[in-house]
Amino acid sequence: MTDLDGGHTTFLTCYDDLHGYGWHHVDLFVHDAAGREINWVHWQVAEDGPDAADRETAHVEPALRRTSEWEHGIRADGSSYWTARAAWDE
Repeated sequence: MTDLDGGHTTFLTCYDDLHGYGWHHVDLFVHDAAGREINWVHWQVAEDGPDAADRETAHVEPALRRTSEWEHGIRADGSSYWTARAAWDE
């Protein structure tokens, strides 16, 4: 998931609130070329999953766009998460 911006990777992650904590959110991560996290921010969404993440991201960060399909994964606790590459409009 590396982009052409100095080897940085920018991606979105959203989650399934399996345990009912009520904290629905999207994370935006930036990693350096070695895979180290160099920045991170999150915002809340009304519901879980990629569709909600896309809607809220378009509202909260209109210059940020998803550049890949969402990839589904399962965390150790059995909950789902999705990750997709992202980039800022120029």
